[in-house]
Amino acid sequence: MRVPTTARRTTLAGGTALLLTLALAPAAGADAGRHAGDRGSLVLVGGGLKADNTQVYGEIIKRAGGASAKIGVITASSVPASQDPHAADPEKCSNSACNGAYYAGLFERHGAADAQWIPVDLDHIANADSDEVVRQVDSMTGFFFGGGDQYRYITTLLHGSAHTDSKVLAAIRAKLAAGAVVSGSSAGAQIVAGADMVTGGDSYTGLRDGSSPGYFDDPSRLAHLPAGGFGFLRSGLIDTHTGAYGREGRALRLAADTGHDRVYALEENTALIVEAPRTPHERLRVLGPRGVAVLDLRQARPGITSSGAWSLAGARYHYLTDGDRYDPNRWRVLPGAGKRRLVPESVSAVPANPDVFHSSVNPAGVPYSFLGTARALAASATQRTATAATFESGPRFTVTFSKPDGFTAWTSDGVTARTITGVRITVTPE
Repeated sequence: MRVPTTARRTTLAGGTALLLTLALAPAAGADAGRHAGDRGSLVLVGGGLKADNTQVYGEIIKRAGGASAKIGVITASSVPASQDPHAADPEKCSNSACNGAYYAGLFERHGAADAQWIPVDLDHIANADSDEVVRQVDSMTGFFFGGGDQYRYITTLLHGSAHTDSKVLAAIRAKLAAGAVVSGSSAGAQIVAGADMVTGGDSYTGLRDGSSPGYFDDPSRLAHLPAGGFGFLRSGLIDTHTGAYGREGRALRLAADTGHDRVYALEENTALIVEAPRTPHERLRVLGPRGVAVLDLRQARPGITSSGAWSLAGARYHYLTDGDRYDPNRWRVLPGAGKRRLVPESVSAVPANPDVFHSSVNPAGVPYSFLGTARALAASATQRTATAATFESGPRFTVTFSKPDGFTAWTSDGVTARTITGVRITVTPE
């Protein structure tokens, strides 16, 4: 069975701890052709896209033309066949070519008229400027970027330190502007970001050590590319696998370090649909079984304690689920049809949470831990605040959740806070 590239970050072949010169700043002219608004749309999945997710695959196909859809699959973030010891085994292979075939087959099984691998990867970098491959791209009505390591997209589809488009990327950009859908999962969602695209890092080490520009072999080190990804979406930073890997902390730290006031924190097997990206008419909708967090840092105040540890006050946390909409220009959450305001009735204490960011070194850790505390607080009739802590210490960070004026939760069953808006988040070192 062909297996898509796993969600955990992998390092590039031959990579040593490398600070990239291209990451230091966008080159002059790097944004050429990127300022006009797009007529097309984005479908961004936080990773872990299941083969039977008819909602998301169906949405991509619908936006690409329905029964006549032709999907171009780009999997350059996977290792190439030359680096896959199982490349010749269709049951075990996990490289760009076999992952491309895997996704192409899925799109056709979900109803696309045609789906084709776009043959650009680390074994075929020259194809990124091939006129023949550009003609293939031009024949497509939609695109899907697979998961893996987003930096491989940088090295294959952008031109080095100039950070300018290859011919293939320029063609995809033009198709988006003309109305096509561009979709992606995990690294394929990350790569659509603009400035300061994340390249790796865990929440605890990010909170403790801060972020650095570049790409590093240490997957725990919080790092970013100032020059960014493809820049298809610029109204906020993007993070993926958020609750599954406890990445809320790294998202808050990276946004605060780089001066961004919003993060779209995507959950697995769930899509954030973006209409008219990079225009005054941009609007977003959530589709799928989990959700998307929006971190609002407009009033956030980072600081350094007397011991030299980092802190943050005044951030806001919103959590949107299936059917919810978001207006990024008005910073407004619009709950989906069928949801009603939650009347808190629980009199139980919000459960203790000693691992708020689901640490990779805690064998008893629970995914979606941060969201769990937020939802428990939303349902409480007696508590206005709740605290949780990092598993690691030295320092240990305490996260305080509070329900200020403007906080609201919505429910579908009268008990569970499905949608949450306006939770205040404070991060304090001990």
